[in-house]
Amino acid sequence: MNEKSGYTPTNYRTIRSRLAGVVVVPSVVLLVMWAVFSSYTLFDGFYMRSVATGVKGATIPSVEALAGLQKERQLTLEVLSGVGGVDKAGLKRQQGVTDEAVRKMKDAFAELSSSAPQDTVDRINALDSVLNELPQQRTRIDSGSANPQAVYDYYNSLLDSGVALLARQARLVPDSEASQANVQAVTIFQAADWLSRGATIGSRGLLNGRFTAAERVEFARLVGAYHSGLDATIPFALEQPRSLYDALRGSTEYRSLLDLEGRIINSDATVTDEQWRGAAAPVHDNLVGLAVTQARDAADLGLDKANSRVAAVLIGSLIALLAVVVGIVLALRISNRLVSRALVTRLASLREDTLRLAQERLPHIVARLRGGEQVDVHRDMPPLDYGNDEIGQVADAFNAAQYTAVAAAVKETQAREGVNRVFLDIAHRNQGLVHRQIKILDKLEREEEHPERLDSLFQLDHLATRARRNAENLIILAGEQPGRQWRKPVRLSDVLRSAVAETEQYVRVRVNPVPDRALVGVAVADTIHLLAELVDNATAFSSPRSEVIVHSNAVPHGIVIEIEDHGLGMTQEERLQANAKLSNPPDFETMAFRGESRLGLFVVARLAARRGIKVELRDSPYGGTVALCVLPPNIVAPHNAAGDITETTQMPVQSFHDTYHGHGADHPSFPVKVNPEVQKALNAGLRALVEPDMSPVAPAAVSAAEASVEEPTPAAPPAQDGKAPLPRRKKRQNLAPQLMQSSEEPPPAEPVTGERLAERSRDGLAAFQRGTRDARLTDDWRSEGAPSS
Repeated sequence: MNEKSGYTPTNYRTIRSRLAGVVVVPSVVLLVMWAVFSSYTLFDGFYMRSVATGVKGATIPSVEALAGLQKERQLTLEVLSGVGGVDKAGLKRQQGVTDEAVRKMKDAFAELSSSAPQDTVDRINALDSVLNELPQQRTRIDSGSANPQAVYDYYNSLLDSGVALLARQARLVPDSEASQANVQAVTIFQAADWLSRGATIGSRGLLNGRFTAAERVEFARLVGAYHSGLDATIPFALEQPRSLYDALRGSTEYRSLLDLEGRIINSDATVTDEQWRGAAAPVHDNLVGLAVTQARDAADLGLDKANSRVAAVLIGSLIALLAVVVGIVLALRISNRLVSRALVTRLASLREDTLRLAQERLPHIVARLRGGEQVDVHRDMPPLDYGNDEIGQVADAFNAAQYTAVAAAVKETQAREGVNRVFLDIAHRNQGLVHRQIKILDKLEREEEHPERLDSLFQLDHLATRARRNAENLIILAGEQPGRQWRKPVRLSDVLRSAVAETEQYVRVRVNPVPDRALVGVAVADTIHLLAELVDNATAFSSPRSEVIVHSNAVPHGIVIEIEDHGLGMTQEERLQANAKLSNPPDFETMAFRGESRLGLFVVARLAARRGIKVELRDSPYGGTVALCVLPPNIVAPHNAAGDITETTQMPVQSFHDTYHGHGADHPSFPVKVNPEVQKALNAGLRALVEPDMSPVAPAAVSAAEASVEEPTPAAPPAQDGKAPLPRRKKRQNLAPQLMQSSEEPPPAEPVTGERLAERSRDGLAAFQRGTRDARLTDDWRSEGAPSS
């Protein structure tokens, strides 16, 4: 929390949304209440519809199956009575009809049990358990070992389970009227079952010729029960079942059944089984049909009620939703009228101006400041003017913030310029020290006569040359250009040799034949530096016993130079990052901030961007990495336009190692004056040295070769300063006495072989030595003055 302002940062909504929310919240609450109420009533309607459909789908098959079991019970007891003339085939037919009806009932209950309450599922399971005993009962009946009373009790229990299931199922309907109609259908079916039981007892007593006292009491109870049930239910049944029952009461069969029931109860022996069954069976079938009609009409009533409720809920929900939407729209319109349009417009304008300031003007001004331009803040960054109210105060705060940001950018630019100046001053001082060091080494090399010490001086000279390249790296990192420049084009071979000579492990580098092309003078220094960095990187990240090979080839789009090493190579991610840096060099500040230490790649990227050179790292097919450099045509000079690498506008002292290693711009403040004859001798010796083989030779190696030549060489001219010339070895002076021949006759002439090539190399080294000596003895060797760093 900000202690000064007491402000706690919070993710506030927009002003428009907050003001609109004050009006919209009540509407939203009303909408939520509508959604809850509509969902509940809609769910209740769909649930009622689903239950009514399930009850209708299960009740009709159940009534038909239970009616079949009633007929099977009556026929089974008639067969078990043992009286002749009983139709056993009819029993078999009825059993088949019953089995089909029971199968349909089980399918209906299986579908219903997935969504039915648990007590309904328990009753379904109880009914299935009793039905599973039906095959065993039939087996006993077929074998004649069944007890009639046990069979009668079994069928009764089976039908009681079915009636109980129907009664529970009828009460599942949520609508009270439909539920009551379903209960009445079950009551009518139960009355039909009592009639069927009474008919069964009556047939058994008539077939046996007598009724036991228990049978006569049971018969009278059942007759009274089904009449009582019908009388209590039919008046409240639906219209169609009432009409059917009225028609049934007026039928002949019903009146005959009433007469026979009274005669059987009064022990009239004249009643026959045929009369009794002929009257009871039609009445029973009509009562079962009446129960089915009542159940179907009750289910239809439940569906109609459910559909009406769903329709009412939908219509009411739509009306309520429309009312809520209208209320929300009105609330939003009122909110828009209450919210000052001018306020919102001014805030939007302030936002756009601020974003334009942050994304366009401020970065442009910072870029101009970094470029050293003078910036008029009041002209280039006009203040935001939005009045004196709260919005105007916010605009004033933005004005203060932008002025502070510009002031910080100015201070940062000044600090960066100061650091850059210090950076450059250190680099120039370092460069001056290196120039002085090379000057002293040149003097020592001229005065040194001992071959081994001369070789050590050459090695120090080589290290100084590498130190000069590091100093140039600092200047490049500071954003300036090193001082070395050439006036005329320089041959590509000289450029490659100079680049190789500036590396530490130059003896491992092999330069393949170079095309006869040249580079324009302004690009020579940068190209040498770029190639030297890549060659030095190749030698540093490869085995000390392996070679680094430099290929070059002229192509229509310039010159292609490949630097191939046999090191461990790079991972794909590292190579992609390096190539991205080479193609788009980042700012030095960004690299320093990220802590990257690969300044060599950064220098290469800077030089490549300056000269339009394309540099890319690739995998070598032989293992390692290939650095591919494509020199563009604009830095490639025409044929036969190449000059000497020593011809520069700012040149260091020319010495043996400078001429060979391409140090043509070692000391920017020392113009070179070389005797034309000496220059010609230098060039001739250099070409004789390198043209047979393009592999670079180190300065130390050259000096060692000078000191170890065993063949007689032309005598060096006497030194003008009075000093004795460098010692010269003579032919065969180091041979063992046993190998010395008595005769000093020269060997016969031999054809030109590899030895002849060696002699040619020797002669080239000798000529190169003479040229450097003549150069050292030139009167007008160098101008006076110190490096201007």
